Amino acid sequence: MSENNILEEIKDFIFQEFKTKLSAEFVYHNYNHTLDVVKAAKEIGKGENISEKDLEIVTIAAWFHDIGHVNSYKDHEEESKKIAKEFLENKNYPKEAIEKVLGCINATKIPQSPKNLLEQILCDADLFHFGNADCFEKSDLLRAEWEILDVQKFSDIAWLENTLDFLKSHRFCTDYAFEKLNGTKAENLLKLKEKLRKAKAKKSEITEKKKAKKEAEKKKEERENIPEKGIETMFRVQLRNHIKLSDIADTKANILLSVNAIILSLMLSQLAPKLDKHSNAYLIAPTLIFLFSSLLTMIFAILSTKPKITSGTFNKDDIKKKKVNILFFGNFHKMPLSDFEWGINSIMKDKDYLYGALTKDLYFLGKVLDKKYRLLRITYTIFMIGIIFSVMTFIVAFYTIDTPMLKNY
Repeated sequence: MSENNILEEIKDFIFQEFKTKLSAEFVYHNYNHTLDVVKAAKEIGKGENISEKDLEIVTIAAWFHDIGHVNSYKDHEEESKKIAKEFLENKNYPKEAIEKVLGCINATKIPQSPKNLLEQILCDADLFHFGNADCFEKSDLLRAEWEILDVQKFSDIAWLENTLDFLKSHRFCTDYAFEKLNGTKAENLLKLKEKLRKAKAKKSEITEKKKAKKEAEKKKEERENIPEKGIETMFRVQLRNHIKLSDIADTKANILLSVNAIILSLMLSQLAPKLDKHSNAYLIAPTLIFLFSSLLTMIFAILSTKPKITSGTFNKDDIKKKKVNILFFGNFHKMPLSDFEWGINSIMKDKDYLYGALTKDLYFLGKVLDKKYRLLRITYTIFMIGIIFSVMTFIVAFYTIDTPMLKNY
């Protein structure tokens, strides 16, 4: 069988196998790659001045070296050897030559392990693109194929590092390939290092941007967690109303205190000296009742305005556990400034804590108002009853006492 006939039959066979059996997911290990390897094997073989017979063996091995992918991605070299052996035996190709073809195919398995010149030629042809300008294009195709087939996935930097390590460890076996391709390969190595440097710089830049974006989002979230305007308005209005009511209660209590203080002063200075006279005996009972009611009124008025201050001995742990309302001065007046500032910053960052503190502040202010107004109500009642009883006692005493003035009247 002539060289042209066997090679043409092999070419047609390989083409049909790839066309009908190979998945479209193989974007690197396909017919185009096989053509490139065949072309490179012929070029290197001629550059090494091997015989026509040996060139035919290398060319056949180049055609068959990746055909095993039609059956299996893993250990495709073994599948390629089976397909090549079966085809060549059916064509009555010499057994010794078949063994050389199978040896060449087996040598392309990564890591490459060529044992003779023919195997070296095919190994260099399989990685011929390392010394060409399309090195990175072919590398990207291989990466895409691995990802599509879920063989292995890499980040950009990991892929560049993996390729760089492979290029550093790779050596062209034949003199021809080394002489022709090693210079361009060295250039590709430098370009790859530059790509890796830029990729790392870009990653660092992206990381910084993500960090800045995350911080901005965190600040935005913190701003969004601040109580909304409507809620702020509600708390502001309610607290203001409560404070106004407290002011009103204090004003009423102060009025009673002032009035009764004047009454006591007048009674003690003007009326009391006259009670020792027998003719004024009828004034003793109403005066004492009025004095007692005025004194009691003043006591309750003072109680309604009497302030209450808590211990103010809370600490950071109490704030962390949300046991204390730090917004009330009675809870923080004994705290160090640094702890108070820390507590305020903490409550501003915690929406629930802030709402809770304002709610508690509003609630306890309401409790204080309740106490004030209850005491104030008692105060006014005492004052009113005291006046009524004093006047009634005075009238009764005035009309029942036995005096010459009343008899003449």
